[in-house]
Amino acid sequence: MLPCRFPPCLRPAALGLAALLASLSLAGGASAQTAPLSKEPSSKEKVAIFFDNDFLGPGQSNIQSLIPLLRDDRVELLGIGVVTGDAWLKEEAAHALRFLEIAKRPGVPVHLGAETPLLRTQAEMANWEARYGKVPFKGAWSTPRPGRTYHPQDPDLIPPMPEGAPSIKASDEDAVHALIRAVRARPGQVTVVSAGPLTNIALALRLAPDLAALAKEIVIEPGKLDTAVARVTGNTDYATDFNFIFDPEAAHIVLTAPWKKITVMGNVTAAAKATQEVVDRIGASGTPVATYVKTYARIGQPLWDEITVAIAIDRSLVTEELVARMDVDTFAGPSYGQPVVWKADMAPNSGEREVHIVRAIDVGRFVETFVAQASR
Repeated sequence: MLPCRFPPCLRPAALGLAALLASLSLAGGASAQTAPLSKEPSSKEKVAIFFDNDFLGPGQSNIQSLIPLLRDDRVELLGIGVVTGDAWLKEEAAHALRFLEIAKRPGVPVHLGAETPLLRTQAEMANWEARYGKVPFKGAWSTPRPGRTYHPQDPDLIPPMPEGAPSIKASDEDAVHALIRAVRARPGQVTVVSAGPLTNIALALRLAPDLAALAKEIVIEPGKLDTAVARVTGNTDYATDFNFIFDPEAAHIVLTAPWKKITVMGNVTAAAKATQEVVDRIGASGTPVATYVKTYARIGQPLWDEITVAIAIDRSLVTEELVARMDVDTFAGPSYGQPVVWKADMAPNSGEREVHIVRAIDVGRFVETFVAQASR
């Protein structure tokens, strides 16, 4: 077991749900083995999805990941949960709401979730960096710098929005209860997709332990493996598991819950990027969404969240996967927040569960589909 390093007296400051989480425990389980990919056909049936993300905006991977969910006819989008991660909660929600207006889908419910990780704090992360080295991108806690709108000490600030402020508002129902309600209403049918820190999902599991067993599947970004050299030789941020690092305890809770199936995207989310050629092709259609992407896409950024959503919708995009057991290191050390994997016969068997780690996808088909969806 990978024990929590914080005293049990600490409580999550999120959603006003602290009183409901007074007995937060980090017990969990796992498994591990390797297996060949069992290829699944592309489904024409509806895919019911509850999508949870940290919507840094405008544009970029977080917001652009909404495009397949809004444009693929197979998707029934049950709701959108927002969680603090790449930016603060209220700012993220404003960008997501504005994009829904631009995409002519203002009726999709947006639910505000956790404003802070379960246990991790800005001060604790700063102390960790002093001992073990810098984390250059810290999401909402990032140091202000030219060209970016980080405001680490002001969670309620919504900086001026280049795309315009939304006229619609988020739902009165919070993301945690919305997720629980959606899954319980349709047992065995809902795919939970998380492309941000897993705080909202962990809180839901603590309030409703039956959530994991009632869901059809959970699809998670990230889960990157063996990235130490990439962090030294390439873009450190792009080779770092920010979603796990920002809230390791939440990741541990989610990965050790009894889901029917856990899919982790891992390194494959860097397989395609928002190149100038891709962005120009999208922008050429001149539609409101295409113009938005053309204006606000970050050239060279991997399509992390877009790939995650695409796999949740159409599993036939996967060409290679690894089945193993996975957990997240919650020790007070240099690997805090990093994923750990085992073969089944090597796992500690203290709650780790079998996960499907995507190793390769049909990149060409993914890109062509995304370009078409964004151009509609």
